[in-house]
Amino acid sequence: MSEKTILVWFRNDLRVHDNEILFEATRKADKVLPVYIFDPFYFKTTDSDLQKTGNIRAKFLLESVADLRLNLQKLGGDLIVRIGNPADIIPQLAQQYEVCEVYHHREVAFEETQISEEVETALWKIKLNLKHFIGHTLYHKEDLPFPIKDIPDSFSVFKKKVERESEVRPCIETPERINIPQISDAGNIPVLADLGLTEPVEDPRSDFHYEGGETTGLRQLAHYISNNAQNGLSKGLKQPSRLSAWISLGCLSMRWVYREVTQGSHNSNSPLVLELLWRDYFRFMFKKHGKQFYSPEKFNDGAIEPALNQDALFEKWKTGNTGVPYVDSSMHQLNSTGYISNPNRQIVAGYLANELKVDWTKGAAYFEEKLIDYSPASNLGNWAFVAGAVNDPKDSRYFLSSKQVAELDTKSQFISTWLPEIFEEPV
Repeated sequence: MSEKTILVWFRNDLRVHDNEILFEATRKADKVLPVYIFDPFYFKTTDSDLQKTGNIRAKFLLESVADLRLNLQKLGGDLIVRIGNPADIIPQLAQQYEVCEVYHHREVAFEETQISEEVETALWKIKLNLKHFIGHTLYHKEDLPFPIKDIPDSFSVFKKKVERESEVRPCIETPERINIPQISDAGNIPVLADLGLTEPVEDPRSDFHYEGGETTGLRQLAHYISNNAQNGLSKGLKQPSRLSAWISLGCLSMRWVYREVTQGSHNSNSPLVLELLWRDYFRFMFKKHGKQFYSPEKFNDGAIEPALNQDALFEKWKTGNTGVPYVDSSMHQLNSTGYISNPNRQIVAGYLANELKVDWTKGAAYFEEKLIDYSPASNLGNWAFVAGAVNDPKDSRYFLSSKQVAELDTKSQFISTWLPEIFEEPV
């Protein structure tokens, strides 16, 4: 009898802990073939002359894939790495290694689901199944107190019902060992230049260094919990966690974070748990509404009339030249480090959409390029929310008027644009 081999297609789940597709593959197959593909689609320049993935997030991604390979190797496995179209590469690998089935985690945003559909179609042509798992949310959709089509559009209503009537599932076991077929060419992890990107220059004003990967993510989670406990904030864990980049790429499981934060003396009132719930909400909203979630048709009556000089205003906003110190310093920080706090994101988004009256989808596309912790559902969901999409107005957390934003005090070192020294080659 021939051995059963399952191909595990990693995407935004770059970890070995609490990873259902990896655990189930090791349980049901004799051999597991872990695969990660750098799809050129995510590294292209859009029609708006913006990059789908900027170099700061791309560097974090490369580090995360490298760490995943190391963690798989520690379990006896390895990671096949390729650059190209998954719809071409996965069927080719499946045939080469006599794979019987392909596992992956289901996505919700339309670009990601379209790629899954293309892979599924290509696999069907060679009579293979793409099995979908749900592993990107805190609460499993089957445990929600309502079907997807009836999920409340109001976050506050969603939160109350879910917290009252649903439970977070236990974490999945980490495999003790991963058996892989004989791999002829695992492939090299690319460098930024292979993806058409330049090396980012680290800004000396940044107070935090990001390094991609499950290993560093788990370390940062432990540091966050320990640091807050030492400061007597164990019941609320009020200090910023800076975990969002690891969560967005799936280097950290949301259930694992929840378990670690809420166990012992900690509780579910942590601000971090609230942010996890917002992530769930936006993913489920995409599942419910699809593309229509952020379309103009979903907006409230009385939408803002857009400004005529959109491009000029957008350029001032993205380069931090609006003349409003708080907005400009936030944009300088975003451009230099790939990160600004969630309240700052809400404020600069609201300023672009509601005060400058620029098409909010331009801002969402810019955040997609720049944010180290970019996540499609959260990014588009937050922008649609701030810009006035159909949601309960009382859910608004950070909306400020133009006068209020202008009066915000900022002691940020990012108040002025930082330009690195450029050393010319000797002639």
